[in-house]
Amino acid sequence: MNAPGLSKNKLKYLRALRQKKYRQKYDKFIVEGDKIAREFLLQQRYGIEWIIALPHWVETHQKLLQVHFNKILTVSEAELQQISLLHTPNQVLLVADRFSWSLDPERLGRGLSLYLDGIRDPGNLGTIIRIADWFGLDYIFCSPDCVEEYMPKVVQSAMGALLRVPVLQRELAELRALQPHLPICGTVLDGDNVFEQPLPKAALLVVGNESRGVSAAVREQLTQRLRIPAHLGGGAESLNAAVATGIFCAQFRHRPRTQ
Repeated sequence: MNAPGLSKNKLKYLRALRQKKYRQKYDKFIVEGDKIAREFLLQQRYGIEWIIALPHWVETHQKLLQVHFNKILTVSEAELQQISLLHTPNQVLLVADRFSWSLDPERLGRGLSLYLDGIRDPGNLGTIIRIADWFGLDYIFCSPDCVEEYMPKVVQSAMGALLRVPVLQRELAELRALQPHLPICGTVLDGDNVFEQPLPKAALLVVGNESRGVSAAVREQLTQRLRIPAHLGGGAESLNAAVATGIFCAQFRHRPRTQ
């Protein structure tokens, strides 16, 4: 039977999940929107604590909600407005369990993965997760100073890709110790033209901070330095981090291989 409305305690709890410290404390995060909510309800990896939805959404998706009937809270549009993080609230919001991915060193050594060095913009991280999903990358590794993958704007921007792409926080030195011979290819302004270089099939592709680029400490660990050359008529100083990631991933998936 559906539970109607939000108690003061539940409202306080849901608002607390907007902050990283409470997401970590309760080991939960928020998923908002019709399409992404349906994706999460169909999967088995992330547990679902609450489904908070408008009555007509619940009525429309009764078959999908059969196994979650005891987790549903029906709310009014005004109540959804109180907890929504969107400018225009959607029809449904989930509270899901955070999930810890495991790292397989062998998989790391034979595939293509990303290492994000200080990515701070949540929209960029969410888009990069989608890009990794599109190109079938094995892992995304985030440096400790990256934005958190469970921040609501990251989850929203990733559009369900969090279900399929392992995102882990790791130091680059730890990954090098696991796979000492894995090429580490960095996106730097003084690198070689990525459109002209043979690229390894298995590699760790480093993407730097939006304003500072790849940090000095990480730059020292690169085995190949690459760049996207600007057109002669171009006037922009740099590319958006997510855009650059998409171009590099496309090249790594389609350029001739050195190994």
